[in-house]
Amino acid sequence: MNRIITPIIAGLSVALAIVVVTASAETNRGALNDLEALTFDMRFFTDTSCSELRPDLGSSDLEKFKSELLRTVATALINRTYDKTYRAANYEAYPSSRELARMIKLGDGFSRYENITGVCLDEGENVVFVGPTGGKQLELLVPDWMRKPAEGVEPTKDPNGWGLHKQTISLREGVNIIQVTKGGNAYVSYFDDEAENAPVVCVHFVTGKINGFFDVSKHTNDDWKRLLDNAVSPILDARGKHIQVAYPVEWFNVFTRGKGVELIRNYDAMLHHHYTLMGLVKYDKVPRNRILARVNFNYYMFRDRDGVAYLGNKSTMGKVADPDTVIVGDPCWGFSHEVGHALQMRQITWGGMTEVSCNLFSLYTGGQLGNPSRLKAQKNYASARKNIIDAEPKISYLVAPDVFDRLVPFWQLHLYFAQNGRPDFYADVMEEMRRRPDAGRGDNSILNQFEFIKICGDVARLDLTDFFERWGFFWVGNLEVNDYRKYNFTITQEMVDDVRSYLARKNYAKPSVDITLMEE
Repeated sequence: MNRIITPIIAGLSVALAIVVVTASAETNRGALNDLEALTFDMRFFTDTSCSELRPDLGSSDLEKFKSELLRTVATALINRTYDKTYRAANYEAYPSSRELARMIKLGDGFSRYENITGVCLDEGENVVFVGPTGGKQLELLVPDWMRKPAEGVEPTKDPNGWGLHKQTISLREGVNIIQVTKGGNAYVSYFDDEAENAPVVCVHFVTGKINGFFDVSKHTNDDWKRLLDNAVSPILDARGKHIQVAYPVEWFNVFTRGKGVELIRNYDAMLHHHYTLMGLVKYDKVPRNRILARVNFNYYMFRDRDGVAYLGNKSTMGKVADPDTVIVGDPCWGFSHEVGHALQMRQITWGGMTEVSCNLFSLYTGGQLGNPSRLKAQKNYASARKNIIDAEPKISYLVAPDVFDRLVPFWQLHLYFAQNGRPDFYADVMEEMRRRPDAGRGDNSILNQFEFIKICGDVARLDLTDFFERWGFFWVGNLEVNDYRKYNFTITQEMVDDVRSYLARKNYAKPSVDITLMEE
C-alpha cells in the first residue's frame, strides 16, 4: 500500500511518498522506524533526492543524523568518496506512446525500460529518494529478465507465457521505502505526453548494488570489459542511439568480449536503415525512444510489447550477441522482421499484410548491409508472377498463400524507383501516410489499399494503375483473408473506379517499363 505524509523540511512544505509493501508486521515496524529517521535527516540536504548536502553542513554535523543510512551517505559526500554516477542520476522523460502516435503514427513497440539505472536491487526492503518531480508520475520497474519455465515444463507451453514479468513500483517525490519481491536490475519508467517540457528528475538509490550499464556514446571496449568483469547481475544493459540490449553476461563474455562498441553500432545501423526506409531520417522525425532486444527462455525469437526477444542459449546468442553475425543472413533478417512489426504503419498493414509490410524492412536493411535478396534466392519473383499475375481466373494478391509472393509487388516499387533516381520513394510514401488519416480499420481496412495506390501515384507523379491491375489490387468481389483474425472484405467496382478516376484526373504519365518484371 502507499502512504503519503507531508513533513516540514527546511521551512518548506514538501510532499513525500512512502511506498511500503506489507510483507509482515515486523517488516512494517522496521520500515516505519527507518521512515521517521530518514524523514528527519532529509533537512540536511538541498532537495528531496538527498544527493547534495546543504553547503553549510560539515563533519561536525554528522552526529545530528538519526538515520545510519543517510549518515553514511553524508559522510561519503563530505569526504568526496560518494560515487553518484549510478546511485544518484538524473532522468529525462521519454515520449509516451500517445506522443509517439502523434509524432510518427506509431505507439507501442518501443522500449519500456529506457531509463537504465545501472543499479541492481536486492530482494526485500530498499530505500529510494526522488527529487522534485514537478507533479510528474514516475515508476520503478524491476523485470525478471532471467525467468525460466518451471522444471519439467516444455518451454513453448509455459503456462506463465513467454512474456517478460516485472514488478512495478510507484515512485513519489521524497523518500520511498519499497519492498522488492525479486531482486534484479532497476529502471525508472518516466514517459510523458510532452516529454520535451517535462523536468529532469534525480532518483537516488541509497541501497542496492552497482551493476552499471554500457552507453556507446560514452564508453569504449575497455569500459565494456570492465563492466562485464564487475557485473553483479546476470544481465548487462547496453544502449546505443536507437537500440537497447539486455542479454546475459555469460554470453556477452563468450561472443562479445572486447566488441561491445561494434555490437551496439551494428544494431544501431540496422535501425538507422529502418528509419531511412520509412522517412524518419529524411523528415527529421527519428524518435529518441529505443527498440529493446532482450533474452527469453521460451522460444527462439519473437516480438511482443516489450521488444524483440531471443532465446538465451549458445546457438541463438551466438547469432545476436556477436557483431559479426548479427548483421548477416537470418539474424539480420529476423531482427529486421520483428522490428518491422513494431514499425509497420496501419495504412500499409491492412488485412493480409501483417507478415508482408514488415518484410520491406528486412529486404531494405539486409540489402543495405550487403545481404542477398531473399526474394531472389527463393525465386519468389517467378512464383509470384505464376501464382498471381498468370492465375486463371484472376485473383487478388491477398489470397496468395506465400507471404513472400505477396511482398513482391511492394518491393518492385522500391526497385523501380531506386533504379530511377528515387531511392527515397517509400520514405515519401510513408511521410504522406503520416499526414493522412487511416482510411479504414478491421473489415474496412481494405480501403487503405486503395489509399496506398493513390499515395504512390502522387508521390511518384506516375499513373501506376496498370501495375496494380496486373497484381490483382483491383480484383472485385467478396474476399475472406486469414491474418491472425478473419477479415471479410467487400471490394466493389466503385472503389476501383474511384482510384482510377482520381489518378486519371492528375494526368500523370505511365511508367516507361513494365514494373512487374523488376528484379534485383
